[in-house]
Amino acid sequence: MGRVAVRRPVAAVAALVLVVEAVGIVFLNLVLGLVVDDQAMSLAGLAPHAMSVSTWIAGALFGAYLLLCAAVLLRTALTDKAPAGFFRILLISAAVVHGLLGAATVGLVGWLAFLFMMLVLGALVWTLVSYGEGRPAAEETPAAAS
Repeated sequence: MGRVAVRRPVAAVAALVLVVEAVGIVFLNLVLGLVVDDQAMSLAGLAPHAMSVSTWIAGALFGAYLLLCAAVLLRTALTDKAPAGFFRILLISAAVVHGLLGAATVGLVGWLAFLFMMLVLGALVWTLVSYGEGRPAAEETPAAAS
């Protein structure tokens, strides 16, 4: 009862956090693109405008990825059914990304950012583990019974 009662709110909170994170990532990439454009910085002869547009595209793609993960988590919380197939792999990839970003942020940003990334990682892993693989319980077969 306890594990089942907690898994839906954890999935819902994880979805909410991923939506906030997606907005933050898109905003951060928007600001970084504007800074590169205003400074007229160049890297290895690449045009500043190309770098700023690339930053905006990367922010939009990563934000869309996080929003898709949030939608999967929200569906999981509302229907109380485990994500399966592609959507399960999507959530596993989000957990891996948060683990890697957490490792990078501890040195670049600080321990508070690391803590945030680990909390998101924990919510993703908790959701994946508490829902299992989404397969129905296997019937006991005569071969397994003997």
